[in-house]
Amino acid sequence: MKLGAASLMREMFEAAIASAQPQLCVPPHLPLPSEVKGRLIVIGAGKASAAMARAVEDHWTGPLLGLVVTRYGYKVPCTKIEIVEAAHPVPDQAGLDAAHRMLHLVQGLGSDDVVLCLISGGGSSLLPLPLVGVSLQDKQQVNRALLASGATISEMNTVRRHLSAIKGGRLAAACYPARVINLLLSDVPGDRPVDIASGPTVADPSTCQDALDIVQRYGIALPAHVLGILASGSGESVKPGDPRLALLETRMIAAPQQALEAAAAMAHHHGYTPFILGDAIEGEARDVGKVLAAIALQTAVKGEPFALPCALLSGGETTVTLRGQGRGGRNVECLLSFAIATQGHPEIHALMGDTDGVDGIEEIAGAVMGPHTLRMAFGKGLSPRASLDANDGHGFFQSLDDSVITGPTLTNVNDFRVILINK
Repeated sequence: MKLGAASLMREMFEAAIASAQPQLCVPPHLPLPSEVKGRLIVIGAGKASAAMARAVEDHWTGPLLGLVVTRYGYKVPCTKIEIVEAAHPVPDQAGLDAAHRMLHLVQGLGSDDVVLCLISGGGSSLLPLPLVGVSLQDKQQVNRALLASGATISEMNTVRRHLSAIKGGRLAAACYPARVINLLLSDVPGDRPVDIASGPTVADPSTCQDALDIVQRYGIALPAHVLGILASGSGESVKPGDPRLALLETRMIAAPQQALEAAAAMAHHHGYTPFILGDAIEGEARDVGKVLAAIALQTAVKGEPFALPCALLSGGETTVTLRGQGRGGRNVECLLSFAIATQGHPEIHALMGDTDGVDGIEEIAGAVMGPHTLRMAFGKGLSPRASLDANDGHGFFQSLDDSVITGPTLTNVNDFRVILINK
């Protein structure tokens, strides 16, 4: 029996999430027992880090110990690796305490020891250890300002690295002279290791001046003493070529592209020709929605550039410049803009969501839309444009019962978007 559009899109979303599960991705990249002559110490941070730790425990036969920090609600039971939960996207004291303890754990290691670092998206706020002179309250203020600014994730993480005592390679440097193996689960456009959780265990080529330029470009209001750190260069991070990182090895174990490919295979199985538009699309969410709508309409109306029926897939990380007080996330903002621009076309359906199960700060992954969306909204007295202006994507789609709720997915390979276009 042929699936309806909404059901198929949901299955594609679930296939994307399943392809990036730590139990599948971690084991092939673990070091061989013969490579670990001393102790194996496991550290990590991110929304997938607890599930990654469990995968290590399930597939490592030798002794180990460790500490990872994940988002509240994402804890997975482990017996040898301690799991700490902390706040995301705005850091809290639990994350600060965990970061202190993690740095202490890797002190005094020897050259025969191996540190296995499990890093995934979300680690920036989960390891909020600031430089001397910067408080946790300062870090919270910086995070809120960055999230509201419209800066890209790479730009936000450049600023974070230069106000941190643990990011920008500092955690890896603290492990010296032990060998460090990074297992990274990418949630960033371009899969750049330095941008995943702000790169605590990789070298950082960016500078304090780069961070200061970003702050000034977006007009981000920061405390004077925080700006002073960037202006003076005293927050400089660990650079490429640092001898403390000589034994560092980084393995990318999952990324947005493979999630899109898994969804594409599902679309093909159900009779849709899949096209991956890109796994690193960035930009203002509402603007990306308009562009995707223009492509969808060109395809639906004129049969080009893609033959029908088709599934248009994309990933990346859009941004939202906050203008209103609504309950928004970047995926539902993009989808609402898309719905407005496609104007209820009878053959266009879409789902947009975050593969970690949380779009913005809501425990909602995203939403679906179709030809019914605008009609139902008007029938309920909703104004799609007013909802978009208020950054209230979640409020809008929840009113239509079109939210997509997954619960904690235990992985994170960024945004997922699928547009189904029928003949």
